[in-house]
Amino acid sequence: MLQYFVKRLGIALLVVLTVSVISFGLLRLSGDLAQNLAGEGATPAQVDEIRVLYGLDRSMIAQYFDWAGSALKGDLGRSLFSNDPVFELITHRLPVTFTLAVSSLLLAICVALPLGVFAAVYRNSWIDRAALGLAVFGSAVPSFWFALVLIYVFGVQFRLLPISGSTTWAHFIMPTVTLSTMVMPQIMRLTRGGMIDALDADYVKMAWAKGLNPMAVFFKHALRNALLPVVSLAAVSLGFLLGGSVIVESVFSVNGIGSLAYESIKRADFPVVQSILFVLSFVYVVLTLLSDLINARIDPRIRLH
Repeated sequence: MLQYFVKRLGIALLVVLTVSVISFGLLRLSGDLAQNLAGEGATPAQVDEIRVLYGLDRSMIAQYFDWAGSALKGDLGRSLFSNDPVFELITHRLPVTFTLAVSSLLLAICVALPLGVFAAVYRNSWIDRAALGLAVFGSAVPSFWFALVLIYVFGVQFRLLPISGSTTWAHFIMPTVTLSTMVMPQIMRLTRGGMIDALDADYVKMAWAKGLNPMAVFFKHALRNALLPVVSLAAVSLGFLLGGSVIVESVFSVNGIGSLAYESIKRADFPVVQSILFVLSFVYVVLTLLSDLINARIDPRIRLH
């Protein structure tokens, strides 16, 4: 298990390094940062002064190593717009987005997992067709459109829920429902497919032949093996929800890291955008590593690969 952990940790660190290099380079190549900071009416002398002030006159490699060295010490620089430490901006907003992402994933799992199991057990029945129909609906509906429908119905017409903000638990209900529909179809279909394969496997047929309790056959033998890909998908989905909440947070005016990224992109606040990309990629890689370790714990055969 230790050897497997070290191998996966090495791959994870390599991925984080690669993402940081690519994101740093793409942001620098997207335009002249000194010109954006100086403004449209700035003279060439003023642009050169800004370039020297922020160290943009040096090579991109030198700029990257300066940024990476500071990032390893917890210093992500300062916002070009507000001059606030980027680390404080992110740590202030990240808990809100993390709460929204976790609650959305839990809701998706609580709905999709039973639907996938029932669809597999009663395959080709009306339950199976209804579950697949819901999955297709969830995959086809744009998140911003679904968010606007929820706002109109529950916020404007019936006035049951607040339509913006993140101060109380009620503010998270509609954003959570909206985000959960983005990952619910994948979890449901993967659970259904895994359960169908498990129920058709020889070891499950043997369990039925031995006369074991149906609940033991479903949960101990079939569902346990069907959950292996679901665990990996759940970890990936959580990372996706953390990074993909920009539109939903903007629609509902949720004061999270997604709205911070949107605001920073509009202002060309590159230190904030760069740091958000780095933090989210790091969290995504950590979640993937944890899912690999959990799967290896559930199924020891994975450690051999």
